[in-house]
Amino acid sequence: AELQQLRVQEAVDSPGEESGEGKYRKMQGLMFRCSTGCCADSQASMQQVHQCIKHCHASLAQGQALVTSELENFQDRLARCTVYCGDKAKDSIDVGSTELQVKRRLETCVTKCVDDHVNLIPAMSRKMKESLIHWEIAVC
Repeated sequence: AELQQLRVQEAVDSPGEESGEGKYRKMQGLMFRCSTGCCADSQASMQQVHQCIKHCHASLAQGQALVTSELENFQDRLARCTVYCGDKAKDSIDVGSTELQVKRRLETCVTKCVDDHVNLIPAMSRKMKESLIHWEIAVC
């Protein structure tokens, strides 16, 4: 089980063309430059400056929320798959399988869950990056 956890963690953490962390840093830089632009407008009232800064920060917050939601969804799906494996293992105990057979079935099932979900990571990463580009444009 620990090996499978490590595989998932490495797959999620491995950078693609541009890592999520790099994309996020770029968005933070844009947000701070946007906020600086708000403060540089000497004709704006304090309320206008505040609204401008709030707008700059909102786009980053929306991007963060999207990434968090995608990762939570991924974790939930993987957890449901592994719970299913546990249920299958318990069912096989009830029909008289040996402990070794149950353990092997559980390991095989969990490995398949991890394989299936690791294969989903590139598409999930692309989706997040495309959405972050949308929020990045909104900051500008």
